[in-house]
Amino acid sequence: MKKSILTVSLFLAAAIALASCSAAPSNDISGHMIAPSENELHDGLIDISGNFDPEAKKLAENRFEKTSEHAVSTFSADVDTASYSLMRRLIKNGYTFDELKATAGDAIRTEELVNYFGYSYKKPENGELFGVSARLLPCPWNGQTSLLTLGLQTEEPAGKADNNLVFLIDVSGSMNSEDKLPLLQRTFSYLTSNLDENDTVSIVTYASGERVVLEGCAGNKAEMIQKAIDSLRANGATNGEAGLKKAYELAEKYYKRNGNNRIILASDGDLNVGMSSVGEIEDFVAEKRGQGVYISVLGFGYGNYRDSIMETIADKGNGVYYYIDGEEEAEKIFGADLLSTLYTVANDVKLQITFDPESVTEYRLIGYENRIMSESDFKNDTKDAGELGAGHAVTVCYELRLGENAEKLFDLSVRYKKPGEEKSNQNDYTVTAEEIRSEPDADSDLIAALCELGMLLHDSEYGKNLTLDDVKGLIDKHEYPDDGYKTQFKTLISGLK
Repeated sequence: MKKSILTVSLFLAAAIALASCSAAPSNDISGHMIAPSENELHDGLIDISGNFDPEAKKLAENRFEKTSEHAVSTFSADVDTASYSLMRRLIKNGYTFDELKATAGDAIRTEELVNYFGYSYKKPENGELFGVSARLLPCPWNGQTSLLTLGLQTEEPAGKADNNLVFLIDVSGSMNSEDKLPLLQRTFSYLTSNLDENDTVSIVTYASGERVVLEGCAGNKAEMIQKAIDSLRANGATNGEAGLKKAYELAEKYYKRNGNNRIILASDGDLNVGMSSVGEIEDFVAEKRGQGVYISVLGFGYGNYRDSIMETIADKGNGVYYYIDGEEEAEKIFGADLLSTLYTVANDVKLQITFDPESVTEYRLIGYENRIMSESDFKNDTKDAGELGAGHAVTVCYELRLGENAEKLFDLSVRYKKPGEEKSNQNDYTVTAEEIRSEPDADSDLIAALCELGMLLHDSEYGKNLTLDDVKGLIDKHEYPDDGYKTQFKTLISGLK
């Protein structure tokens, strides 16, 4: 009798354990590190002979607008940083500036270069969600204009919310190189080490079909989660459609009320089975975002990389898009920036700047070309816009032509939805020239240099006299002893030929 009770007790304990964290059977537990594929590397560098992204479109540069004709500038917030880490990878791999421009210039978005770095912005006050900072400086590339920098900073929360995470991992044949699946596996180790027993993790893979590798696992079982990730091997086609559907199904199954429910898609973006066009994927993800599940995107690799698809999924899925060029970036995203990576504090964030025609005669928004919205979209709560995470900051730059007596410069309005709400809130600010005029410093020169770099990469008609030496000159006169990322950029740009 005692033996029977013991047997039943052990059976029930095992069943409960499996129910709380079930792993799908796999024959791929043992294996070896995957070497780079020969068609991806050439003489130690990334092969630049291929097309970086067949669906990449040249950005139509924002032009100067006359405030007497159109004084209002409206656009969606953007905190993606993929462009910067992609550019960093190419420079580290020996690209010259001309090669960088010819191969990936259209995929390097200026606002993502600027927003990669942290700046000294005011924190929110009086219970508001955003702290707003603005500076008016001489424009370094045009002596007849001024450079306006505008920063919005959110506060980090006192504690973290519970996570319901679904790792959606591409294990198709195109992921079979060192900078893709093996780097992906190391990347997730930084995240799994930061989870606890209140978090839930599921893992879905997709290749020729989808497979549930792990379901509903408690976050404190980091060793089990990482073992499941490390067991993965790349083979087959890329049925992203099946993987997306299964990931949303699991995210909804383990949904945490008042928690962070997020799919983290990791891929090189090469979808060739099922939904394969940007439009099809956009429609599917847009339909799903209303269910309270976010989707962020981690991009890996090169060669057949599809930047346009990766950005679309993150944008339409209420998430953020990162490009992982090495373990340093993985540690940054899932270590130092973990809160902003996982926890959204504002949905559908839209900015609207109304310039005063007496003070500003013309203005030009730098970057954000694919984030522009119509003036009427600003108060339309059905229009999707960008999301901001806890501790995130957004930097916006304008080139301005000022009137003779510049006083009141502009009114700023920010609309956003709190997570889980459908109705937007609106914060309004008035900014005068006197309160924001300032002299350049290390951060403002870095922002200006990144703007100049973006202009050079995009053949800007407003930077025809710019050279790479101008960019270097803005950076070389400063040191960044307390910020390793800024110091690294200074080193990268100084060695770029």
